[in-house]
Amino acid sequence: MTLDMAIGGGSKATGQRKVMVVADPTRESSSALRYVLSHVGLENDTLYLLHVESPTFWKNGLLYFKKQTPGSSTIPAPPPAPAPRQGGVGHGGIGITGCIGGNIDFLEQMKQACEVMNPKLRVKVLKVELDGKEKANVIISQAQMHGIDLLVVGKRQSLSNAILRQRMNGLVRGETAEYLLENSKCTCVAVQRKSQNGGYLLHTKSQRNYWLLA
Repeated sequence: MTLDMAIGGGSKATGQRKVMVVADPTRESSSALRYVLSHVGLENDTLYLLHVESPTFWKNGLLYFKKQTPGSSTIPAPPPAPAPRQGGVGHGGIGITGCIGGNIDFLEQMKQACEVMNPKLRVKVLKVELDGKEKANVIISQAQMHGIDLLVVGKRQSLSNAILRQRMNGLVRGETAEYLLENSKCTCVAVQRKSQNGGYLLHTKSQRNYWLLA
C-alpha cells in the first residue's frame, strides 16, 4: 500500500481495508484519529482502535477530541482537571472527554465519535496489556493478528523528544512511532499535527515529512 492509498487516494482490490489507530488519551492519538476520519476513505473499511494498557500509563490523563465546526480554526485544549464523561453529540460538533484509570471510557467515546462522523464505518475497540513486552512490539503483534492493512500512530514533535527525553512504557516518547515505522509488517503512517489549522506531517518508512493540508 502506498502513501497515496494511506491518504485515501486508493484502495485494495476488494474495496475494503483494515485500518488500526493506536488509541491513547493524548493529543497525538487524537490527531491521528482525526486524520484517519477526515482523510482516509473508510466507508467500506473496518477501523480498529487499539489501546495498549499499562499500570503506569497516564493514570490521570485526559483526552479531548472535538470535530471543529465549519470555519473554526482552533482546537480546544483539554480541561485542566478530570471531568465527568460528557460524551454524545453537541450542537455543531463532537466532544469527547475521558480519563484513564479504572474505567477507560475514552475508547468508547472515540468509537462514538467515529460512528457519528461516519455511520457506515465498522469500528472495533481492542484493549491489550503490555505483559512485560515493549509497547511497539505489542502493537505490531496485534496488527499482524488482525490482518491490518494500514497502521496509524500519533507522533510527538521530534524537538520535544530530544529535549525532554520523557520515558513512557519503557520507551522514550516518540520512539514507539519510529519503531513502528521501521518494523511494521503493514504500511504504517505516523501523524504529526503541525498546528491547529495548519494540516499534518505524515511519515512512512520510505517517505518523511509529507505535508497534508487539514
